[in-house]
Amino acid sequence: MLLLPLARIGWDAFQGDLGANPIEAVQNRLGFWALSLLALSLVPTPAWDLFRVAWPQRLRRVIGLTAFAYALLHFLFYVAVDKFFDWATISKDLTRRPFLMVGFATLLCLTPLAVTSTDGWVKRLGTGRWKRLHRLVYPAAALAVLHFAWRVKADLRRPLLFAAVFALLLALRVPGWIREARRARR
Repeated sequence: MLLLPLARIGWDAFQGDLGANPIEAVQNRLGFWALSLLALSLVPTPAWDLFRVAWPQRLRRVIGLTAFAYALLHFLFYVAVDKFFDWATISKDLTRRPFLMVGFATLLCLTPLAVTSTDGWVKRLGTGRWKRLHRLVYPAAALAVLHFAWRVKADLRRPLLFAAVFALLLALRVPGWIREARRARR
């Protein structure tokens, strides 16, 4: 299911249904799905904390890794297809277009989360340090929304909708954090 958007992009490319600027269309779709899946990866914890619904917990890792995969594809498509590995142009873009810098920073935040998403890394780092590291998802989400907002410039409806979703998902975690802090004090 999580790869259906990628399959749809491929199908639309095969059919020639990506519009007048197919490179931009693919870029936009990959970024949209990276952001959507990043938001979806934050749902399991509040689902458990508020409603004691456990099954989303089993999907969190695969959703998070798929979000990272879409973000990485978004970046690689820019480097390989849009810029044809022209590192001089890419470095100029990074300095002249702040939304690209913010997007790259987002990818840098997500990379250690993807790398350390295995049970082995949880054991190596210890649960506490692993959880603290994985809180990088919050600045990554904020940076991703900022990247999107700066990218679209004028029509901020979708970036603001993502910002509201991330704010809600963060707010829904507060009761769990409070319970955790109370337990730690005892």
